[in-house]
Amino acid sequence: MSDSPAAYADVLARIARAAKACGRDPADVSLTAVSKQQSWEKVAPVLAAGQKVFGENRVQEAMARWSERRAEVELHLIGPLQTNKAREAVAFFDVIESLDREKLAAALAAEIARQGRAPRLYVQVNTGEEPQKAGIAPQEADAFIAACREAYGLAIEGLMCIPPAEEPAGPHFALLAKIAARNGLSKLSMGMSDDFETAIAFGSTSVRVGSALFGAR
Repeated sequence: MSDSPAAYADVLARIARAAKACGRDPADVSLTAVSKQQSWEKVAPVLAAGQKVFGENRVQEAMARWSERRAEVELHLIGPLQTNKAREAVAFFDVIESLDREKLAAALAAEIARQGRAPRLYVQVNTGEEPQKAGIAPQEADAFIAACREAYGLAIEGLMCIPPAEEPAGPHFALLAKIAARNGLSKLSMGMSDDFETAIAFGSTSVRVGSALFGAR
């Protein structure tokens, strides 16, 4: 099933059921198909079935995969972004979900001003405060969001998180939603293949699904 449009239809149906179960409109939850490190043979049928939003981890990999089809899709950068890749990221992606430090905020602001092109921006919050993961610490998120807006003139659309694999995801989603609410943000990128139904119950507006669509990498 994972190498077939049937997997895509199943994920869309699960999103719709999860939204309806908590009284939400399924149209308010978008699917980002995580195509990173997947073969084109797996990605192409999902694109052909109608999926238009894809998530990639690395700038160069995304450019290699999507440059010839760029007009067909909306691309999200969901992996950590090095400041020396800010120019390419601003030029190529519609959404950057991994803004997590002031040095990167400054680099993105400079490139947005230089290029006259502004990708939508999400602040990544490391809700589990895991040292191996990117993301701003929860207790620093309010000040960082304020700095992005006030010091760098960045329009922040929402927040993103990746909960610790070994912990229940719900409390992490609840924490992200609370941070978003007090900062006037309505967009939440949270939930992956194993927990996106839970994320929808906690208010996710964008779920990032890879293995449930494409199978294991």
